[in-house]
Amino acid sequence: MLCWFCAKAARGTCRFCGRGVCEDHARFGPYLLQVSRSAQRDRAEALVVEDAVQCGTCRPRPQPVPMPELD
Repeated sequence: MLCWFCAKAARGTCRFCGRGVCEDHARFGPYLLQVSRSAQRDRAEALVVEDAVQCGTCRPRPQPVPMPELD
């Protein structure tokens, strides 16, 4: 796979969109793996990976998107 930006060999893929990125174009940031409800603490808690590979071009939405057709 080649880097989306410069066509060098990709060293990873964006966790959000799947674009290949080389070491020069890779960005890193949090990725939410799972959200669960804690019965003991009575709150929602998340399992997060802190340094997931990101391309820097795609823009994951900060808020969930409603999908009532799946209910």
